[in-house]
Amino acid sequence: MSSPASPAAAPEAPDRTPGRERRYDIDLLRVLCTAAVVLVHASAEFIDAGHRTTGILGDTAGRFAVPVFFAMAGWAALSGAPVGDETRLLSRLGRILRPMAVWTALYLLCAYLAGESGVGTEAASALFGSVEAAFHLWYLYAYVPLLLLLGVLVLVVRRRALPLKALALLVALAVAPALAGDVREVTGWAPPDWGWSVPLSTVVYAVAGAALLAAPRLGPRALWAAGAAVAFAALAVYQLTVRHPAAYGGVAVAAVTFAVLGTVAGVRVPERVRPLVARLSDASFGTYLVHLLWVRLLVGPVAGRLPDGPWAPAALAVTAVAAAAASFAVSVLWGRPAWRKWLG
Repeated sequence: MSSPASPAAAPEAPDRTPGRERRYDIDLLRVLCTAAVVLVHASAEFIDAGHRTTGILGDTAGRFAVPVFFAMAGWAALSGAPVGDETRLLSRLGRILRPMAVWTALYLLCAYLAGESGVGTEAASALFGSVEAAFHLWYLYAYVPLLLLLGVLVLVVRRRALPLKALALLVALAVAPALAGDVREVTGWAPPDWGWSVPLSTVVYAVAGAALLAAPRLGPRALWAAGAAVAFAALAVYQLTVRHPAAYGGVAVAAVTFAVLGTVAGVRVPERVRPLVARLSDASFGTYLVHLLWVRLLVGPVAGRLPDGPWAPAALAVTAVAAAAASFAVSVLWGRPAWRKWLG
């Protein structure tokens, strides 16, 4: 699906919003972040295989992706394409939840066919939060409440509307953790951990990111790029010496995130590559959903068989690019709206 405005800022298929000029810099940012997510999970395979330094450096290079996705989500919800009514908001949620459910089931099926234990328990737990078979979907358990919260705020503050269904759903998500604790206290049954929640740092990324992406150019792009290079170096040192993985709400990750936003926001994408960038952008959600299969098929076996030595960074680069390319390719192939509705 394409959109004149490319208003969707998380990796789901964008809305069609007539009359808006397409933000190709946002498209480019979505493609970069999606590829960076693949790199992060490819790097995890190398860390698990014992190539710690290579894996951590690869993870550092892609750690900005998730916070930037939240920033773009804030821009879409508050500035780029704010919802006009409750039906529109619930429709946006549906476009995320349908593919999310389909791919959760597919990853659980793969785990079952591979002979992994506890798949039935994980299937039930998926209603409460992300599960190991599809651990990368944790992001959507935070993004859905964020989208709901920002959408309700837009409807209440800007539209002077009373979105009863959306408000009821928001309240249900808010009280669910306490309710789970009460159920545990009364019955002795311990429900799975609740994952449908929005940390404060995520809300800050969304609001600050919306402001940065909607603002006129703030300073020379070269200065932002230099700041990004320094921030990446600082994050690499932090992850190698203090803590890995660095918290998304941490200072080092925040510095990288806003430096990347400042570097890419407003960049002019050459006209000759705009159709390709737009097509890849529209396929980003599907790429995000499917990429873990390719990481496990292409990256895991290489990382596990690779002996110690200086070739690990090259192997990570090659396998991560291969996994990203394969993921984008299959997502583009199922790009018909009827398929994308269910596969992302």
